[in-house]
Amino acid sequence: MYINMLLEYKKHLSQLENEIDALAKSIEEYRIIQSIPGIGEKIAATIISEIGEIDRFNHPKKLVAFAGIDPSVFESGTFKGILNRITKRGSSRLRHALYMAVKSAIRDCRKKQETATKFYIVRQTLYQRLQRLNELLGEDFMDSYKRQAIEFAITAYDYVSASKSR
Repeated sequence: MYINMLLEYKKHLSQLENEIDALAKSIEEYRIIQSIPGIGEKIAATIISEIGEIDRFNHPKKLVAFAGIDPSVFESGTFKGILNRITKRGSSRLRHALYMAVKSAIRDCRKKQETATKFYIVRQTLYQRLQRLNELLGEDFMDSYKRQAIEFAITAYDYVSASKSR
């Protein structure tokens, strides 16, 4: 009984997600928001639904305040607070969606940097090896007869190494 209810809820949830996706794709801002790194389909739909009609905010500061990500200011006379946090007034769902977008963008950026670093190292190592081969074997080491001789030598080396390890 409970399993059937759970399956029905899951089915209903997937139908709702499909309807949300279909509605969101018809909105022009949906594609624009998705072009921002870290914002996918679900986060874009959440941001659009939470903001609603963008024209009701006549200044960007009002939208920032609505999201609750504006800084709180503690000042009194000559005292100026140096540790200001966000106010957290406004839409917590919008704030959470923006947080997830930033988190995703940072993660993707790190992955790209790590990948780029790895590829740079591999590329440099490959160039250095090719340059060393060029020094050892001459510039024409990629000619077919020399390449076959090199491949034969490598195969023989592998065979001898395997025989010694047994």
